[in-house]
Amino acid sequence: MKITLAVVAMVAISGSAAGKAIASDSPGALDSSLGWKSLSSPDAWRGYRQPGFPDKGWSAMGGVLSHASKGGGGDLITREEYSDFEFDFEFKLGAKANSGVMWRVTEKHDTTWQTGPEYQVLEDATYGVKPEDAHASGALYDLYPPLPGKTLKPAGEWNVGKVRLRSGVIQHWLNGKKTVEAHIFDDAGKPTAEWAGKIAASKFKVYEGFGIQPKGALALQDHGDEVSYRNLRARALDAAGPKEEKLFNHKDLTGWVAIVPDAAKAGIKPESVWSVKDGVLECAGNPGGYIRTEKSYTNYILRLQWKHDPAKPGNSGVLLRMVGDDKVWPKSVEAQLQSGAAGDFWNIDNFKMTAAKERTNGRNTKRTHTAERPLGEWNEYEIIVNGGTVILNVNGEELNRATDVEVVPGKICLQSEGAKIWFKNIRLIPLD
Repeated sequence: MKITLAVVAMVAISGSAAGKAIASDSPGALDSSLGWKSLSSPDAWRGYRQPGFPDKGWSAMGGVLSHASKGGGGDLITREEYSDFEFDFEFKLGAKANSGVMWRVTEKHDTTWQTGPEYQVLEDATYGVKPEDAHASGALYDLYPPLPGKTLKPAGEWNVGKVRLRSGVIQHWLNGKKTVEAHIFDDAGKPTAEWAGKIAASKFKVYEGFGIQPKGALALQDHGDEVSYRNLRARALDAAGPKEEKLFNHKDLTGWVAIVPDAAKAGIKPESVWSVKDGVLECAGNPGGYIRTEKSYTNYILRLQWKHDPAKPGNSGVLLRMVGDDKVWPKSVEAQLQSGAAGDFWNIDNFKMTAAKERTNGRNTKRTHTAERPLGEWNEYEIIVNGGTVILNVNGEELNRATDVEVVPGKICLQSEGAKIWFKNIRLIPLD
């Protein structure tokens, strides 16, 4: 396939008109574009090893799934199965109540927990369990205790939970606080030595396939106690979203333009700074420059994964709504990819935008916190460019948000900025 090359300045913006963004007052439409599906209806669930929703124990009213104390009915599992996923839910417990959320559950054994690891749901205080016990609420039951500093609301009040599994990393959240993060699968989907060791040292070791299923259902546990769940929603993180476009074909730079001003001086072709091996795009980092999309985009969700050299911190960035002449660096909003700073904004060439004043110094707006993996591990950006709003999510956590961003069709660029960096799974969901 032909690769479009450029060494000197070119006009970057197409003549296409800017499209309308999904309205900011229609979060349901954006949720759908992000892949979220509601699981608050009993139609999304069935009893474990049952064809339908249980006829006792569980009730469903007004979007709330509730289990009565000693009501029976058994565990619920989703009709849909997930590999990599994100699951949001709220839960409310009675006094001394116990329940749990299991994931990648199969019906291989007698119960859900014999294949599916568990996000523990427990009324710690009345149950008499310390907050950081491996059996406490928010724990990965019996395997990883909650991190310090969690907040659990008392019996009768609603709590917010989240489970996220992506690229082999499991995360638990409780009321906005991360309680578990562990790297449990490698890039090939095999258990890490740590995860295998945790299982081998636990009661789960006798159950074939526990914690290593490649795909399975989500489950809500009937532990015989009073518990309610609401605002349940999930999304598959490894599945193509609606209208998704692959910006990188995992073979070559088709669809991209290479901009390397010093390429001629170095005696190389601009595109030679980038190479593709085993479906992964590698940027050598030198000379400096970028690749940009041939097409212009206005409103979209951009997802990509990246990693740095495990032996050396690196730098790069994703340039959004790039307009004007090709140069180092072109007018755009930069989502930073420097090691330790992913989630920062950089305003390049006075691009119109508003960011948090308390975190802004000149052209740079710092992220709220850091969510990167260790060097050499894959990270994921989910960047939402929607009308005048740009949101930077790193590994499932929102780190920055800009408003009043100029709405204009522009290119998307990946920088070559002095160090090796690898990219994969670059895809876009248009919101126009």
